[in-house]
Formats: sequence, structure tokens, C-alpha cells
Amino acid sequence: MAHSLPGRLRVCAGGALLLAATASHGFDFKTVGAAPAILYDAPSTRGNKLFVAPRGMPLEVVLGYGEWVKVRDVSGELAWIELKALSSKRNVVVRTPSLKVRERTDEAAPAVFIADKGILLDVLEAPAAGWVKVRHKDGLIGYVKGSDIWGI
Repeated sequence: MAHSLPGRLRVCAGGALLLAATASHGFDFKTVGAAPAILYDAPSTRGNKLFVAPRGMPLEVVLGYGEWVKVRDVSGELAWIELKALSSKRNVVVRTPSLKVRERTDEAAPAVFIADKGILLDVLEAPAAGWVKVRHKDGLIGYVKGSDIWGI
């Protein structure tokens, strides 16, 4: 079967546009809402329950499927969660042991507090120049490097 050159070019151009759109799209993170949420192995409440995600846990959205969302957690595990269980509020998880949360966006700035690995922090401002302004649940505010947290 012969394929026309214009048809092939359209397919290649369409594929290139799709790749460009995918590459330019940043990660989409959501947070578990006001109540803990069950994560499943399939997009249905009849699926196997994998675990319960605590309130405020950030999750990377991988795929939407109607009222369900496939998500990735901080450990890289994939699961399904009901869309209604998620919030657009931004939280991050500390990835580095004994992370110094700085007074300013400067490695030499004094530490406001130390956050242990796995601690949830609220995102107060969008990342700028590699730094993120965050707040601890106790109200302390400071800056962390984006590479030391997960959820941005």
C-alpha cells in the first residue's frame, strides 16, 4: 500500500506538536483535601484499596479519567484517587534530611527552622530562581530550594 508524502508529513508534524506540547507542560500537582483519601489500584471504588493518603499530601497528577485521577506519590508509586478528594492547594514534602528552611533565598541566610525528611510544608509563593517560600504547620515561614522538596 502506497503512502503519500503529504500524509506522512502531516502525521510527523502532528507527532512533533504532541511531543512539544507534552515536553513544555509542567508537572501538575494536587493535594489531598480536607479529609484523608483512599487510593485504589483501579479507577473504581470496587478496586483494591492500596492505602490511605493523609490530608494535605501532595500527589502528581498523571492522568485524568472522568471523576478519577491517576496519581504518583513522593515514593513514585502510582494509584487512582477520586477527583473530588483533591484540592488545588499546594503543599510539598521535604526530601532532604534535616532541611534548613532559610530566612531569605540565600544559602548563607540563617535557618528559621529545621524540617525533617517527610514533613509537609504549605507553599506560599510560586517558585522563583530555584527557591520556594513555605510555611510549617506551626506558622514558621521561610525559603527552601526546590531540589530539596517534592510537589512542585
